[in-house]
Amino acid sequence: MAEKIIDVSRKPTKEQIEMLERAAQTPVVFDEDCPELTEEDLLKFRRVTRKAENDSQTITLQLSPQAIRKAQSFGKDYIKVLSRMLEKALSESETVNHH
Repeated sequence: MAEKIIDVSRKPTKEQIEMLERAAQTPVVFDEDCPELTEEDLLKFRRVTRKAENDSQTITLQLSPQAIRKAQSFGKDYIKVLSRMLEKALSESETVNHH
């Protein structure tokens, strides 16, 4: 058995893509230590996630109607654009001090 940890927040490298392609072609072999799961077994699973430091959080901001119209003009992903703009502005001390 081989184990490789991949940072899913980064684009995979060529080596990682090749490794995943090889893994996808490797047949699964069930045995007494690792039997094939039944539908009943699969229903017992539940998704578990860890909150990563870089996970986004939902907040509420009050914006002027003009700011909302301008933001919406960026397209359907305007909220992501606003998030990146705010992050950049907050990292620039000159911008923060000015406002």
